[in-house]
Amino acid sequence: MGTNRISNYLSGRAAASLLRACVCAGAILLTGAMAFAQDAAKDAAKSNPPAAAESPGFFGSIGRWFDEQAAKFNSNMKDARSNVENFGREAGVAAKTTVDNAKGAADAVARIPGARVITGHERCNVAPNGAPDCLAAAMAVCKTKGFESGKSVDMTTSEICPAHVYLSGRNSGEGCHTETFVSRVLCQ
Repeated sequence: MGTNRISNYLSGRAAASLLRACVCAGAILLTGAMAFAQDAAKDAAKSNPPAAAESPGFFGSIGRWFDEQAAKFNSNMKDARSNVENFGREAGVAAKTTVDNAKGAADAVARIPGARVITGHERCNVAPNGAPDCLAAAMAVCKTKGFESGKSVDMTTSEICPAHVYLSGRNSGEGCHTETFVSRVLCQ
């Protein structure tokens, strides 16, 4: 009786394995048949284009989607490569321009050996458009130090108010106005 049970067990196990193998083989055959049918449909579609109402099928849609994604990826890679190449060219041009500008600035400073930066405090006049005009103030600072001409390098702006505004605890109000002063001048 012991051997009978073992043989029944083995035959049941073998039957299960055989059933699994048959299911797998059937799935493989079904997949192959679907692929063959799809290839046949593609061949037929090449000779007779499908009507607008026909759909290409599930696998056809997936294949088309993969083709579109590959084309987009290739296009993006080409664009990225050209952008990197353009960036390299533009960086080279910017570096050359910066070097040229630095040389020009050094030459300009070397040409004005008698120039000095002077500190001072001279009020700028107001131009007709309301902006400060500090050219005359810069010239005045330079002339007091013995130079002939100058250009403003740094300015200071402050708000000037009557005493009663400050005594009331405010920083601005009626009667207040802005004044600009030249604080540093490049004199020659």
